Amino acid sequence: MEPPGPAHASPPAADAPPELARACHEHLKRLEQVRRLAPRTLVNYRRDLLDLCRRAAQAGLDAPSLQARHLRAWAAALHGQGMSPRAIAARLSAWRGLLRWMGAQGMLASDPSRDVHAPRAQRPLPKALSVEHAVALAAGPAAAAAGVDPRSAARARAIAELLYSSGLRVSELVGLDARPVREPDHVSLGWIDWQAAEAHVLGKGGKRRVVPVGAQAMQALRAWLALREAPPQASAADRAALFLGPRGARISAQRVREELRRRALEAGLPGPVHPHMLRHSFASHLLQSSGDLRAVQELLGHASVASTQIYTRLDFQHLAQVYDQAHPRARKPR
Repeated sequence: MEPPGPAHASPPAADAPPELARACHEHLKRLEQVRRLAPRTLVNYRRDLLDLCRRAAQAGLDAPSLQARHLRAWAAALHGQGMSPRAIAARLSAWRGLLRWMGAQGMLASDPSRDVHAPRAQRPLPKALSVEHAVALAAGPAAAAAGVDPRSAARARAIAELLYSSGLRVSELVGLDARPVREPDHVSLGWIDWQAAEAHVLGKGGKRRVVPVGAQAMQALRAWLALREAPPQASAADRAALFLGPRGARISAQRVREELRRRALEAGLPGPVHPHMLRHSFASHLLQSSGDLRAVQELLGHASVASTQIYTRLDFQHLAQVYDQAHPRARKPR
């Protein structure tokens, strides 16, 4: 049912209940044009609202007839199909956002989602590398393998160093330009300030932040920049991009993931590495060293400190391990 392109505000489905379909269409337009949600987020919202429309159509219901019992039954059906509590919560959140907006617009007499709650799920700890493994990944293998393209190696090192140095999301990294551009055919969303050693990024919810870039990362970025070469036929957006893929276009998030997996293998790490693992490592190691939760929150761009507090659990886990290994009374008696 998902369209191949980013037609976020298109009608949900031809057989959807008319009032609900119209409301979904208007709500998606609002999310795109007013709240300016990221394209991938809009695709997820549209998928979730498509599901609501399908279920309402199958039950012969339109918006005014929706009740809390229907939403609970549909959430239970999702659970029965094997959907995780976290995914069910996300879907209910999308439904709730639509229904609340409809109530505010006078389309519904009451909000049927008010007393519908998602199943509780234990929040998993984020996976972070040890300091030794994070440094090994950023530095790379001791010697370059024969036949390795120096340009690819420089790009992979710069990506790993920057992710670990500054805790960027992969979407923030691929959106970076080599320098700020403001032209008719391209306006930078993020860029590197080479003099200040800072990255200006556009994060979730359109929030901007400035994060420091460490000396090792700056060195790796300059080495990459010396080899970076945009083809003459590249678009303005691609010519401005900090990281270019093998074909000369702005690098994709998928390509970043592939290069990190390959680099982790070359560096001899025990398991695969993904970009968000380096963000987790950045936050965990910084918190272990500084203990400054608020500073880590600002650097990560978290809207709420509650999102950052999960790293204190990682920190406690590390401290508990040290205690178990070092304290003479922590070991079980023989």
